[in-house]
Amino acid sequence: MTLRFKQILADGVAECSYLLGDDAAHVCAVVDPRPDVDVYLETARRFGLAITHVFETHIHADFMSGARELVDRLGGQAKLYVSAEGGAEYGFAHEPLHDGDEFSFGGIRMKARLTPGHTPEHLSYLLFDGDKETPWGVLSGDAFFVDSVGRPDLMGDDQTEELTEKLFHTVQDIFMALPDDVILYPCHGAGSACGPDIGDRMSSTIGYERRFNSYARITDLEAFKKAMQQDAPPVPTHYPRLKKVNAGGPEVLRNLPRIEPMNVARFAEATKEGAQILDVRDMLDFGAGHVPGSLNIGARPELSVWAGWLLDPERPIHLVLHEDSDLPDVLRLLWRTGFTDFGGYLAGGMAAWREDGRPFAQIPQTSVHELKETQDLTPLDVRKPEEWEEGHVPGAKFAFLGKLREDMAQLDRTAPYATYCASGFRASIAASLLKREGFEQVHNVPGSWKAWTAAGYPTEKPDNS
Repeated sequence: MTLRFKQILADGVAECSYLLGDDAAHVCAVVDPRPDVDVYLETARRFGLAITHVFETHIHADFMSGARELVDRLGGQAKLYVSAEGGAEYGFAHEPLHDGDEFSFGGIRMKARLTPGHTPEHLSYLLFDGDKETPWGVLSGDAFFVDSVGRPDLMGDDQTEELTEKLFHTVQDIFMALPDDVILYPCHGAGSACGPDIGDRMSSTIGYERRFNSYARITDLEAFKKAMQQDAPPVPTHYPRLKKVNAGGPEVLRNLPRIEPMNVARFAEATKEGAQILDVRDMLDFGAGHVPGSLNIGARPELSVWAGWLLDPERPIHLVLHEDSDLPDVLRLLWRTGFTDFGGYLAGGMAAWREDGRPFAQIPQTSVHELKETQDLTPLDVRKPEEWEEGHVPGAKFAFLGKLREDMAQLDRTAPYATYCASGFRASIAASLLKREGFEQVHNVPGSWKAWTAAGYPTEKPDNS
């Protein structure tokens, strides 16, 4: 028997799902699948395994669950198991899971443990070899991360204090009670907002976390409460929406979301009717010319998260691509944060739009050297608050991208702004958003903070005195 254990990362949402089984029994389970489920079917096929069980650790808020999609694609071969603890309710058929339930997949045994705090119903899964009493690993879901723990404030202010206390006991009484050599496999890596300052490593050990995880080292409840309150990152706008979608049961699509090609005339008509246009090209291409009113979020893994933050889920999305062949990858990234309603994509892209003589808008791209020398542009820092605190361009204003729509009222629509972030990706999103909302003079800074510091230009920190 060979243990088959595969950690599968969904970039952008920084979500880790797991496939585990053995090739003697030819069976396996999948834990916390994302909606684009082909990766699990292909992995199981490569290992010669049949997926018989699909598990969730909890009701997710940060990405669309693929559990129902996967079970449907398996044609009734697998059952879907979700937590029946903590008063959880679901709008779809499922098998209920309770604290202490056990399952075997050949030589691998998995035991559910109630680990509340991030959510009331949260389960983690201890992994054992056969009948051995000591686990070798734990799938910790969003309860415990590398260098961090799950945030307890996503269920609303009325539940935060209670969940914080439960999380404290989960960390101290369950995770810190495990042997040092137990391997920790979390549901998220660095970049997720499901916990504060999640570490870069994709796995760890209980012993390492016992020594170096600052949250696990806090043994006083009041101190733990204070740390969680101070360190929680901003809550993305799509979290409450996806929590409801995942509890009710995401629609089963059986393939990628549907979208049709649109010729220039049809696409232009949609723009006149106020269509929600998403241009996923590189910032330089977007800046050189784009369909007026477009939002620019480049086709990188981060597209998932920033679409969740900034797109309206109630309106169909109209896409502008770099190449039409990019469409499947873009749809996967958008599907991960729950976007399945598409009006169409511009066939032939911006080349077709230009050649048809249609008007296009532009956003000037300003280098850090030009920004340093000019007095005519106000730098607008759209990074996260902690990035701003660590240092920024002198004279800059701060407006976190995730809250930029709400903060626009505090900005002068006639003032000339140069948006910057770490590399220019988020800055281009911000510039396109400002342009769309009627700001008259908007520039983007490619390279942004990385280029500014690489050039050796001066920086400053906020005066918090």
